Amino acid sequence: MGGLTAAAGLAAQTAARAQQPGKVRGFDHVALPMQNTDAMLAFYRGLGFDVVEGPLACSVYIGENMINFHRPATWQRASFTLRAPAAKPPCGDLCFVWDGTAADLKAMLDRAGTKLEEGPVARQGGRRKAASSVYVRDPDGNLLEFMIYS
Repeated sequence: MGGLTAAAGLAAQTAARAQQPGKVRGFDHVALPMQNTDAMLAFYRGLGFDVVEGPLACSVYIGENMINFHRPATWQRASFTLRAPAAKPPCGDLCFVWDGTAADLKAMLDRAGTKLEEGPVARQGGRRKAASSVYVRDPDGNLLEFMIYS
């Protein structure tokens, strides 16, 4: 009888969730302050990302996601309050999913002139699966992790 009660409870929870008007389904973008604008944009272009420069921020596109790097004149302005108040470069710790081999990742990072911080090391990522990660830094010092899922 306990199994039927548990099943009924689970069904009620599932029905209640299905009736909710919406839910968060992921990240659209993150925003970080940037110090070394020219070096940062060259670096992210070197990684193969699309970069769009704007007067206040530069957007780096990774698939359907984006990183907005606020230009120094933007984040240093006292009137600019749409940011974490204590955020100053380097304050980012970003993880990218690499869709390729470890050798291809190493070649791309070498071309971009990165210095290996750590890795490859075993990790479990946001997909809740086993992965291997490599860590490097961008010109501002933000930590970048590149994860290869097995």
